[in-house]
Amino acid sequence: MFKQSKRDGVKKGFTLIELLVVIAIIGVLASIVLASLNSARRKSRDARRVTDIKQIQLALELYFDGEGNQYPLASATCNSTTAYGLEALVTEGYIPQVPRDPTATVNCYSFAAPSTGSRTTYHLGATLEESSHQALTGDKDCNSTGAAPVCVSGVTYTNGFVGTDPLYDVIP
Repeated sequence: MFKQSKRDGVKKGFTLIELLVVIAIIGVLASIVLASLNSARRKSRDARRVTDIKQIQLALELYFDGEGNQYPLASATCNSTTAYGLEALVTEGYIPQVPRDPTATVNCYSFAAPSTGSRTTYHLGATLEESSHQALTGDKDCNSTGAAPVCVSGVTYTNGFVGTDPLYDVIP
């Protein structure tokens, strides 16, 4: 059926060794590309987390100004409809939806607010995948569970958490 063309008695085509070398080179290049893509994906998710925290922080400030100089109550629940009390930002129209962590199983960002008295502070945070992310150099690294270093002295928080790195945390 197929005619093999011969030129000077030599068949045209690649040898098995040549094919194996090319496949090996392609495999090495593919593994290098995949490794760098995974790093880029982690950095991208971390950038989104930092942006989400800043968006929530802005919505909290709008809530504070519009709702009588207090932040929303924190809750201990994170599910498909509740995000530790941050859903009040959506209910009152300060944000279209509460941002969620792109990969976490419990995909709510950490939110703690005073459990008693006036709610004039909060503690907000997100765990980053890259422990060397530059945002971690400017965050608060405080503890809203009551142990040192406290976020605001004398305040007892509902749903407090420890803000040590790689957790990016902010307070007002």
